[in-house]
Amino acid sequence: MQLRHKLVEKFREALTAVLPIVLMVSLLSLTVAPIPSGTMLSFLLGASLLVIGMMFFSVGAEVAMEPMGSAVGSRITATRNLRLILILSFAMGVLITISEPDLQVLASQVQAIPGILLILMVGIGVGLFLVLALLRIFYRISLHLLLVGFYLLTLGLVFLAPENFRAVAFDSGGVTTGPMTVPFIMSFGLGIASIRSDKNASEDSFGLVALCSIGPILAVLLLSIIFRADGADYSPITVTNVLNTIELRSLFGGGIPVYLREMLASILPITIFFFVLNFVLLRLSKSALSRIGLGILYTYFGLTIFMLGASYGFMPAGAYLGERLGEVTFNWIIIPLGVMIGYLVVKAEPAVYVLMRQVEDLTDGAISGRSLQLSMCLGVGISIGLSMLRIMLNINILYILIPGYIAAILLSFLAPRLFMAIAFDSGGVASGPMTATFLLPMTMGFCTAMGGNIATDAFGVVALVAMTPLLTIQGLGVIYRIKQFHRRLKPVTVDLFADLPDDAVIDL
Repeated sequence: MQLRHKLVEKFREALTAVLPIVLMVSLLSLTVAPIPSGTMLSFLLGASLLVIGMMFFSVGAEVAMEPMGSAVGSRITATRNLRLILILSFAMGVLITISEPDLQVLASQVQAIPGILLILMVGIGVGLFLVLALLRIFYRISLHLLLVGFYLLTLGLVFLAPENFRAVAFDSGGVTTGPMTVPFIMSFGLGIASIRSDKNASEDSFGLVALCSIGPILAVLLLSIIFRADGADYSPITVTNVLNTIELRSLFGGGIPVYLREMLASILPITIFFFVLNFVLLRLSKSALSRIGLGILYTYFGLTIFMLGASYGFMPAGAYLGERLGEVTFNWIIIPLGVMIGYLVVKAEPAVYVLMRQVEDLTDGAISGRSLQLSMCLGVGISIGLSMLRIMLNINILYILIPGYIAAILLSFLAPRLFMAIAFDSGGVASGPMTATFLLPMTMGFCTAMGGNIATDAFGVVALVAMTPLLTIQGLGVIYRIKQFHRRLKPVTVDLFADLPDDAVIDL
């Protein structure tokens, strides 16, 4: 009964998230950017599959990934064996990243480096920085110091990488912290921090996602320098205009066995690793294991359905919509439309809801999930508008990323520590599968219509989506600090005559 209630709740959340995008695309198709009926039909079926996939995945993440992360984090930390903790953490960081669906979407677009090599390097980057994040919790190293130092290192290293790989490297940092990674890593951090009894332990659990977003950027930058792949080609998205429902069934039906195999290959390593670790070390109860096993099945089928709908419905429609908007005489309209679509798309990111719940639980509602989501939506909307403007004016992405990250670093000195950690976590969370499967194809389609360079102009949209929440949420933290400061300075009115009897007479 409780599981059925969760499914209904998650279905409503997914429907609320996806429906505004469907309405927006439908409105554009009827007005400025007509979409062929077959492509539109594929989009609508894809949207339905997205809702169902998100429903099953969200329940699976809550039932399986979060308990797995929390159990592993608290149990391995209780061993007090630092070498064991770091080895297991590195392995889990690599395996959970390989399971990330939006990383596979990004890797499939870049042909200059073999996809498996790109995915493996990104996984190693996440694993190493997860180890670094744990060392920070154990030794109480300043998150602020690490973030500032590594982002400055990243901004310096980017000039050594081939130009065609700079945007891809920053995109990889965004897509790795998606619906698989975020629930596991955040719960893992809470489990690690739970053995500490000081007041800052829970706050220190934030920042793991932020640090794990830096690792892939550095890994891909180093890979591009070593590999010297100067031509970051991309795979064009095939827009299929089905003629009837039989072709539609054949299109989606042909993808079912493909994604069943791919998602099984993605989720199987972390599943085997967890159950082996449970047999050796965790020793969870049979009821807990059966619940986690059921959650893994929900996650598997949810991811399969999600990727099927995204690949055959959302990605082609996004690419086609971007091309049509680029061909109209008033193509500048894509800038405000991009802001609106970006605002709506982030509401469909499953990992956003995980972060909202974690923040509300930790702060006992002092920081509302709704205000956090609003800040992220505004930031993502602005980033999509900037991406379209960048393509139209042929602006180098570094002219936006470098000032943006410098501003984020400066704000980190002004915002409260918790807001700073949440903001850098949010940057990775906002850029999930909806961004990789709809916004990136739409940007690529628009770039093609404008005659731009896909590698340097279209790629980078995920990077901007990951950057802007750092500014908006830390800005929210600065406002919060100013209000707290004024509240402390507010004069206190003292009634000097409060203790006098009512009939007292004062002779002035």
